[in-house]
Amino acid sequence: MARCIGVVMTEAIRAGNVDDHKITGSLRRFPENMDESNGLIEVPTDALCESICDEIQALVPEGGQVEAIGVAMPGIIRNGVVEDSPNLPQLKGARVADSVQAGLKARGIENRVSVFNDADAVAAGLAATRGQLDRLIRVWTIGNGIGFGRYPYAEGPWEGGHTVVTLDPKENYCGCGGRGHLEGIMGHRAMRLRFLDMEPDEVFASAKKGDKRCVEFVERYHRGLAAATATLIHIEGPGKFFFTGRDIQRLDITLLKQYLYEMVKMSPLQNYTLEILPEDPSLAVIGAAVAAEQAQGSSR
Repeated sequence: MARCIGVVMTEAIRAGNVDDHKITGSLRRFPENMDESNGLIEVPTDALCESICDEIQALVPEGGQVEAIGVAMPGIIRNGVVEDSPNLPQLKGARVADSVQAGLKARGIENRVSVFNDADAVAAGLAATRGQLDRLIRVWTIGNGIGFGRYPYAEGPWEGGHTVVTLDPKENYCGCGGRGHLEGIMGHRAMRLRFLDMEPDEVFASAKKGDKRCVEFVERYHRGLAAATATLIHIEGPGKFFFTGRDIQRLDITLLKQYLYEMVKMSPLQNYTLEILPEDPSLAVIGAAVAAEQAQGSSR
């Protein structure tokens, strides 16, 4: 793999140089102050694209070149356009690839920019760092929103976080406005709306102490993820599923396995495995770079 640049934008913008499927040098972060990390939702699209360009420019050596530049962010993304992104709503309809390319050109950097879903970038990063670019990788990312990433990329929205996991009409906490969605149960924003008197971490702590309301929610949380995973198994087949993200510490893998076992009963579909991974922002940065290089190679 040639030297590439990967960028991921979720609650913050992170960027790094990638060489041979590894980060070289330091991983950059904007904004640097962690207390400001939730501020991106209030930043206009043009300003976000300019910030991405600034981070890329800082990684390109003076007089040097990079092979490919990949940018990953939440939402349904096709041909460099963010068709929808409930967790960063200002991006809806944004032609991010064109905007970032134009911003880089104004800075003297002539590179094609490829844009991907952030969870797909995590899946690509897992495949690359594990030497499994020839295998199917599926990953759930748990944070402010719930992402589902797949490598290799297959045409389709793959918005697994919006899988319908309940028919309860009162389940209307998803940021997209849909009812019964997985993200409306598991998403950090959705939990804050549901428990106006408690922060999400307090909900899980209270559940461990036996608070009935919180215990029932934690069960629903895990049943929802089991239902969405079971749906994928019934559609695409079994195999390995990874789980990671900013709020991965909330996931009880034993409870998830128990509920999943209740939902997948056909013997040919039961050879699935689950693995929890600590949050690692570098995975999405590496994955964005890998996916950009592959996209550039396929266009030649």
